[in-house]
Amino acid sequence: MATDTLKSKPGAQGGATGGLRRLLLDNGALTALIVLVIAMSALSGDFLTADNLLNVGVQAAVTAILAFGVTFVIVSAGIDLSVGSVAALSATVLAWSATEAGMPVALAVLLSVATGIACGLVNGFLISYGKLPPFIATLAMLSVGRGLSLVISQGSPIAFPDSVSHLGDTLGGWLPVPVLVMIVMGLITAFVLGRTYIGRSMYAIGGNEEAARLSGLRVKRQKLAIYAFSGLFAAAAGIVLASRLASAQPQAAQGYELDAIAAVVIGGASLAGGTGKASGTLIGALILAVLRNGLNLLSVSAFWQQVVIGVVIALAVLFDTLRRKAGAVTPAAGASGGGNRGKQALTYVIAAVVAVAVVGATSLLHNGSPGGKDQKIGLSLSTLNNPFFVQIRNGAEEEAKKLGVDLTVTDAQNDASQQANQLQNFVSGSLSAIVVNPVDSDAAGPSVRAANKDDIPVIAVDRGVNKAETSALIASDNVEGGELGAKALAEKLGGKGTIVILQGQAGTSASRERGAGFAAGLKEYPGIKVVAKQPADFDRTKGLDVMTNLLQAHPDIDGVFAENDEMALGAIKALGSKAGKSVQVVGFDGTPDGLKAVEAGTLYASVAQQPKELGRIAVQNALRAAEDKKVEQTVKVPVKVVTKENVAGFEG
Repeated sequence: MATDTLKSKPGAQGGATGGLRRLLLDNGALTALIVLVIAMSALSGDFLTADNLLNVGVQAAVTAILAFGVTFVIVSAGIDLSVGSVAALSATVLAWSATEAGMPVALAVLLSVATGIACGLVNGFLISYGKLPPFIATLAMLSVGRGLSLVISQGSPIAFPDSVSHLGDTLGGWLPVPVLVMIVMGLITAFVLGRTYIGRSMYAIGGNEEAARLSGLRVKRQKLAIYAFSGLFAAAAGIVLASRLASAQPQAAQGYELDAIAAVVIGGASLAGGTGKASGTLIGALILAVLRNGLNLLSVSAFWQQVVIGVVIALAVLFDTLRRKAGAVTPAAGASGGGNRGKQALTYVIAAVVAVAVVGATSLLHNGSPGGKDQKIGLSLSTLNNPFFVQIRNGAEEEAKKLGVDLTVTDAQNDASQQANQLQNFVSGSLSAIVVNPVDSDAAGPSVRAANKDDIPVIAVDRGVNKAETSALIASDNVEGGELGAKALAEKLGGKGTIVILQGQAGTSASRERGAGFAAGLKEYPGIKVVAKQPADFDRTKGLDVMTNLLQAHPDIDGVFAENDEMALGAIKALGSKAGKSVQVVGFDGTPDGLKAVEAGTLYASVAQQPKELGRIAVQNALRAAEDKKVEQTVKVPVKVVTKENVAGFEG
């Protein structure tokens, strides 16, 4: 009796506490998530609020839905790199069919879902019957899906039907629809994995495909269904993402496949197959969302955020791996207590390491406002992988320091959905004003409307925001700049010759407007013939590669117009000794490197926008708006064609 009593005490004392301890010990990702939430709550008073937690849910939704589909694939020892592109393609098909083709919205939604399933079936067929490795098959679909999205949309965003855009709204004024969709898709995933024949087949195939085949499973057919599921979930994610942005972006969801895979692995699935569950995947997606949201609220540098996220992901997976290894060691009889204590100690030690790493990194990198700075302004830039926008940031930071303002800068990496998340975080972060340089003018609208609802003034810089209220637009005229670029190049060539155009990133308003302005300006010079137009994505390396390729087909061109200086500098590298002599190059932006090339004579001209001045004026107006002072609705910063003759006196 005494022995029984002694044996029963741990259980009696354990109760709910023991159950919670076991839950945490058996779910390393859940423990890591709790630690992250505690750390972020301690570091930011804005984190643990109802509005912000709902923001985290919304920001996790698309990644989680994609990851649920990828869970099926990874459990069966496969991989799907195409889900981001399939999401973008499905959303584009929906928007195009409902608007351009005039289909009923319900039919357009069905066509969109069918598109996702079809892409998945193609992946499954190539893998099962074509014997292609999953990595290769889905990598090919990644490219095909993205290309078809650009072809259908002609590189421009397509407005989403209003009836579908409501998927980005809230129910009852508090429950975001994306969160509800995420929960429903998660429940479907859990049901399929745990309660259906195909779910059990996934585990069997992932555990040992040959044994599954010998046991009678039709492995090839099962793989077709598995990848079709992944395509279906990708389509759902694409629709939710586009509804948040009120438009289908052909470049949307780039890199989301990596986030989806990371979420699945963080959640406890093995890339070798055979393990994984829906709850773990959801936790993995929430970890990524909490990290990004918290780091935004803490004003951590946009560059350092990538480092912190990578480190914490690695620690979370390491934590779970070590926990599993500790649990795999079966203690000898009579030593179970010591073994369990060792297992618990290891778990808590690793949890502490994760906590210290997160708290230490964010505290070290935290750019929080020093005492006395009452005004906080958020600046969301479309990208910091371009010297022009780096100059805008530099000008904004200089002016913020001068005015005693706490400025938080984020980098959207040319991803409209990532920018939407960052703007949501700004709204949750008790900011006095927001400055936004939109990735896309339409896609920024819903997030800016959310700021309008909370009476946070928004200043747009370089590009405007559609279907939302901004206190001011600080910009130069991209269309006018394109016209000036056409005039400068045409007059340098004497009104005749052949030229090529290097276009920016498809779908961006800057590329559209500069291209339209250049085309309009060129109408005045019928002797100038455009022999080729190719996108180089505002990137110097791509500018070099594209220009090198174009020279093979058009070796005798007379001029090049690049829609930014980075591409122009790449073109100059490809042209070699021809640049500035037999071939004239005109760029756009007036970046420091571009101006150096103008001074050297290899770049004939740059249409300079004075980016630092844009940043300075944006912060000035944001502060005035935050203090309820009058601001001009539109502030035009003059553009100027800078050539070798006037570069010495120009300051951007």
